[in-house]
Amino acid sequence: MAVASRKMETIETHDMDRYRAPALDKGFDVLEILADENGGLTRSEISRLLGKSTSEIYRVLDRLQTRQYVVHSTVGGRYSLGLKLYALAHRYPPMNRLIAEALPLIQHVADAAGQSCHLTVYDRADLLVIAQVDGPGPCAISVRLGARVGLIDTSSGRTMLAFQTPEQREHMLSEYARLNGEVAIDREMLQADYEQIRAAGFSQTDSQQFLGITDITFPLYGPSGQAIATLTCPCLRRIDERAAPPLDAVRKMLADTASRLSMLSEPARAVDPTG
Repeated sequence: MAVASRKMETIETHDMDRYRAPALDKGFDVLEILADENGGLTRSEISRLLGKSTSEIYRVLDRLQTRQYVVHSTVGGRYSLGLKLYALAHRYPPMNRLIAEALPLIQHVADAAGQSCHLTVYDRADLLVIAQVDGPGPCAISVRLGARVGLIDTSSGRTMLAFQTPEQREHMLSEYARLNGEVAIDREMLQADYEQIRAAGFSQTDSQQFLGITDITFPLYGPSGQAIATLTCPCLRRIDERAAPPLDAVRKMLADTASRLSMLSEPARAVDPTG
């Protein structure tokens, strides 16, 4: 039995070697090692960690950068993962399962807060609404499912940008194209917003599109510690006698839900929304 087992292992190893693609393996090695480094790595660091020559790694990094799988910072010469892999993952059915599992949690917040909520991800220069639920009652402000929202002038966009590495943020801004009606970019103001949002852990600001709405947004973290999505509640301010939770209570609900949704990115699993 042991002989047969060793023979099978030998055959499997032979088959694996037979179909190897060394250049492709090097690309995967680079992607996997960068996935564990929030601050990125220089070419020489990558070469040393992988035991490869700098010329070998240079060619791999050049192709990965050209195809937008990695981004290169001119300051410090460090390479980091881009958002291409993340964008590809959202075309794959597991993202649909994640959305299906997230919807009950978001609906629970909307019902308790009496407000609508939506979930967005970064996709080709702006944000894409991948899940949206309405709160109870006859009136609500909601963002259409599948809509694209601005990266610069929305609470969702600025929160997404705030919780990226500097290299990823620059890559996103390099792809940025103004949507219809979106305000022009102001780098100094954006930098101040990043710092404030990162310090607080969330964004709470008056809407830049509509009067009377306060947008509250929390990031959803991926395994690498960067934001992979944002959860936003555009809160309408009631002036009648109908009771509604205060903004502090809504913020607490969103914080708890965003934390639970972040766990779904590791692997996805069902969660009881009533907890």
